[in-house]
Amino acid sequence: MADSDNSRTLPPVTRGDFHSSVAASLPTYPELAASLTAPLDVCSDDLALTIWREWCAARQNVIESCLRQQGLETKLFSMVGSPLDAPEALQAADKQVGYSEALEEERHASTVEEGVAETLWDTPAESIIGATAKLHAVVTKWHPSLISDEYPWPQIRSVIADLLKIDVKHPSVETQLVR
Repeated sequence: MADSDNSRTLPPVTRGDFHSSVAASLPTYPELAASLTAPLDVCSDDLALTIWREWCAARQNVIESCLRQQGLETKLFSMVGSPLDAPEALQAADKQVGYSEALEEERHASTVEEGVAETLWDTPAESIIGATAKLHAVVTKWHPSLISDEYPWPQIRSVIADLLKIDVKHPSVETQLVR
């Protein structure tokens, strides 16, 4: 796939970027999201945060491959109509469109993301930011929507917001030494 957008290098995530990313996914706390957008020039050495970054990239790959697959599926069925009525035409159109390949790419991306997620769950957090990263991944992976008001999603988003506030108000000793 020479034309893939997934070959680009992702920018490093700083602690401030982490706060911005997580806060942006907490729509019930817009004032928190606004207060956490200023980058901090400190990166955490927490392995959980490093794996969270990998998980974010894997998750983005799943989203992109899913959208690609869905677009090709729509194109395929607009070309063929009902696959039950014309299975041969479906196979020919699939070869032209590349739907089966996109479906396999989506499956592979999901498998990779799941593996990185399992590694994240198994990695002990060594800081508030690492624990927050793990909690953010759980919420992002299994929540029904960013604005779901069903229990326990608002409560979990509240805990993440609390952890981010604590991390901003009480920077680690490492952060204090850098300043």
